[in-house]
Amino acid sequence: MDINYELYKVFYHVANTLSFSEASKLLFISQSAVSQSIKVLEKKLDQPLFIRSTKRVQLTPEGEILLKHIEPAMNLIRRGENQLLEANTLGGGQLRIGASDTICRYYLVSYLKEFHRRFPKIHIKVANQTSIACAKLLDSGQVDFIITNYPNSGLSNTQNVRMILEFHDVFVANEEYFPLKGRKLELKELQDSPILMLDRKSTTSEFLHSLFQRHQLDLVPEIELNSNDLLIDLARIGLGIAFVPDYCIPENTPGLFALDLNEQIPARHLVVAYNENLPVSQAAKQFMDML
Repeated sequence: MDINYELYKVFYHVANTLSFSEASKLLFISQSAVSQSIKVLEKKLDQPLFIRSTKRVQLTPEGEILLKHIEPAMNLIRRGENQLLEANTLGGGQLRIGASDTICRYYLVSYLKEFHRRFPKIHIKVANQTSIACAKLLDSGQVDFIITNYPNSGLSNTQNVRMILEFHDVFVANEEYFPLKGRKLELKELQDSPILMLDRKSTTSEFLHSLFQRHQLDLVPEIELNSNDLLIDLARIGLGIAFVPDYCIPENTPGLFALDLNEQIPARHLVVAYNENLPVSQAAKQFMDML
């Protein structure tokens, strides 16, 4: 089917903004030209792509299917343009990284500092989302690579994974509210305690639920949040027993201790993952080598 690339470009911006006027600003063309381009594309594809109303614009199911294919293509074209401008040097260009809040704060910052010191002209963009959401960013080509907890259900077979750090998850509590320090505990004993953990969209939540299931135990958390730091704060004031990675627990936290379990919690890993089917920039290669 012979369809002009510019039509897909217009579709991409309207689909991303869900606004004909915003798309026209991004494309530096009139709103009527945007509207006409969408009409031409819909006619060529013989499918409605948008539901138009006076208040808002929505993608049709057909439009959502098309966007899933157009978005990676647009990101790939943009990446190619950046790499050509970069001309295979480290004197400019952009580096796009995906990582969770915890990984950014407790692992990535020192590497970002060193990379920026060595290559100050490279623009660094960090997409801060959960590890599972970061895997989707990688799959659609919106980032060059991600640093994620592993295992990660969001990673596909096309993504190359390198281990960079081993860590363990621990249960932590305030000994004043939970006088369990010095005791050897069974995992099933925690079922009656208020468990504080990350929400179900995280790899850590997937991991803990899987751990309980392997021991034929039910896990009903008291509180689910999207921040390990906040979980630690709540455990510190005695609201419950928090499940967090060991590398994000502050040193010398008065009253906070790690529970001692009979069952061994398997180690997890931090990994760097990139899409082996897409070209990798010199900046991305350099940063991954630093890790």
